[in-house]
Amino acid sequence: MLFTVLALLAFAGNSVLCRLALKGDVIDAASFTAIRLFSGIVFLMLLVVIQTKGKVNLKKGSWLSAFLLFLYGITFSYAYISLDTGTGALILFGVVQVTMILTGLLQGKSLIPIEWIGLCLAFSGLVLFLVPGAAAPSLSGFGLMTLSGIAWAFYTLAGRGSQNPLLDTTNNFLRTLPFILLLIFFTVDKAQLSSQGVLLAILSGSVTSGLGYAIWYSALSGLTITKAAIIQLSVPIIAAIGGVIFVSEEITTMLIVSSLLVLGGILVVILGKNIGKRIGKNID
Repeated sequence: MLFTVLALLAFAGNSVLCRLALKGDVIDAASFTAIRLFSGIVFLMLLVVIQTKGKVNLKKGSWLSAFLLFLYGITFSYAYISLDTGTGALILFGVVQVTMILTGLLQGKSLIPIEWIGLCLAFSGLVLFLVPGAAAPSLSGFGLMTLSGIAWAFYTLAGRGSQNPLLDTTNNFLRTLPFILLLIFFTVDKAQLSSQGVLLAILSGSVTSGLGYAIWYSALSGLTITKAAIIQLSVPIIAAIGGVIFVSEEITTMLIVSSLLVLGGILVVILGKNIGKRIGKNID
């Protein structure tokens, strides 16, 4: 239980740290991404070296997963230039879950009527964000975070058959180095660095990403897939609270309504078959 709570706090912490850094203009988005990923590489390498007593297999992981990881990280950072903490986390989480559900459909999985209702609710919550108004997020921020969510969803799906998630994750991070170098090459003239910004990026990469992922793997051993999916519904809520406390943001009515639709819809899909069976029994 402790590992689960710590992992959820780490996931939400990524949003808070990124928004805190970019809203305060203490670092640019490209530098934040580069330092975050590189810090993750260093921390995970140390973790694997300790775990394997120096016998690290660098042949694990994949270039496709590394690219998806980099794409997730860079779009995540640029999106948070214009999105509030809770808004960004809700879009990211909602898109990840919806993408994985749709991927299942394309692979032949069928949904019962109540699951379709849940999927439509989740979609409507995301679409509601785009309704013009004072609380609506910027279109560019929404688009970037949507792309980030899609990238993370496919990164997650690519790693489902992993026999050693920690080692594979470490090698995926390691393979982002060429992308990091290209990012630095094309953005070095626009780099904006400060000690505070660098520290926030290092914390995001090593603690809330590297350590957070390691803790999550430990937590998953005691959770069913359904429970793991359900408890992640709390991440956007934790992130929104973190945004209020640490970034002085406000929780808007639109965010609350959209959160209820998106998270509630996803919950219905996750629990759909059980709900459908209970309704069927009651009718009989």
